Amino acid sequence: MTRLIFLGAPGAGKGTQAQRLSAESQVPHISTGDILRTAVAKQTDLGKKAAHYMNAGELVPDDLILDLIRERLGQADATNGWILDGFPRNVSQANFLDGLLEEIQQPCDFVLNLDVPDEVLVTRLLSRGRQDDTEAVIRNRLAVYREQTEPLIDFYRGRQQLVSVNGNQPMDAVTAELKRVIAA
Repeated sequence: MTRLIFLGAPGAGKGTQAQRLSAESQVPHISTGDILRTAVAKQTDLGKKAAHYMNAGELVPDDLILDLIRERLGQADATNGWILDGFPRNVSQANFLDGLLEEIQQPCDFVLNLDVPDEVLVTRLLSRGRQDDTEAVIRNRLAVYREQTEPLIDFYRGRQQLVSVNGNQPMDAVTAELKRVIAA
C-alpha cells in the first residue's frame, strides 16, 4: 500500500510526480483542486457549498475542505492507498488529517517534500506562459507558500515522516529518487 503526502512550492512538480507515482502504484492521486471541481460538477451537498465560495472568488474554508478530504478518502478506490497533493496546506489541516487517518486506520507512509530553489521555481512558472503568472505574482505566491508551509515541513520533520527530495533535476531522476524512497 502507498499512502503519501506531497509538499512543495508552486512549480516544484508535485502534480506531475504524484500522477506518475499514482499510475505506477495504482492508487488515486488526490488533488484538493480536483476534489473541489468534481464536487461542484456533481453538485454534491459539499460541492454546492464550495461553489458558493468559489463563485464569489473567495477561498473555500478549511472545514469544508476537510469534509471533502474525509469524503474522498472514504471512497472505495482509496482504501488501498492514495497520494495527497495540495493538502494539508497548514499545521491546523495537518492535525485534522492526523486525526482522520487514525480514525479511518489509514496511516501515511511518507511526506515527500520536493525541494527546488526559488529562482528555478520562478523560471519554471514564467515559462508556463499563463497570463496571471507575472514575476511579482509568482514571488508573492512563493512568499505565501513559505509562510504557510515552512511550519508544515518542520511539523512532519519532527515526526520523522518527512523526506526531502531534490526537485531541481530532470523529471525522470526525480521520479527515480521518489521510487527509491518509497521502496526503502
